[in-house]
Order: sequence, then C-alpha cells, then structure tokens
Amino acid sequence: MKGFWVKMSKLRIIYIASLVILGVLTVFIVFQPTAGGTEYSEAQEAQLLEREDRWIIELHIFSHEAQDTNYTINVLVNEELSSESIRLRRGELFKYIHHIFRDSLTEGEVSVTVYKEGEATPLEEVTYYLK
Repeated sequence: MKGFWVKMSKLRIIYIASLVILGVLTVFIVFQPTAGGTEYSEAQEAQLLEREDRWIIELHIFSHEAQDTNYTINVLVNEELSSESIRLRRGELFKYIHHIFRDSLTEGEVSVTVYKEGEATPLEEVTYYLK
C-alpha cells in the first residue's frame, strides 16, 4: 500500500509541474515579451508605376530600430547615381518616390539600393529593366 501512495505523490508532483509550465507558456503567448536584438528595419512595397511619359519608383522604409537610424537610398539610372539620405525614428515610415522620364532614359537598367548606416550589405536591392 505504501508504494501506491509514493506513485500517487510522484504523479501529483508531475501534474503540478506540468500546470506551472502550461501557465508560464500561456503568459508568454498572451503577453509576447520582446527579446533583445529583435530590432530591424525593412523596405516595404517597392513598386514601379508606369505612366505615359515616365516611370515612378515608390519605396517605403519602416524603422523598428531602438534609436534614430540613418539610411541612404541610391538610384542608378543611365550610370548616373542619385542619392538621398534620411534619418528615421523608431516606428517611423518614410515614403520615397523617384521619377524616371522616358526621354531621358538611354539604358534600360535601373537599380535601387537602400543601405542602413554602418552596414555594407543593402537592406533592399531592386533592379528594373525598362523599355
């Protein structure tokens, strides 16, 4: 009979421990605490719009960084570089628009790159082949 109560005691401990673990997991799911190092930035909705006399490149940059961050947007058209630098705060969205007129386009390749300050790899890199 003593062995029965020892088994019941062990089962009760396992049962209580599993309830505690389930409770902790539920709290993590509901509150979703942010882990360190999850800050990032993203370029969203890169698109090319075609009009009768021009193409329009539209790009949105959204910063999730903890501090103000500098970005550089480079557009290469006809081997001529157009560059714009911006500074975004956490949660800020920047809408970039660049016009390419048909009569000024000699080559069909247009490249857009977005760099975050201090990083050699572009945050976004898009190449369009226009006719």
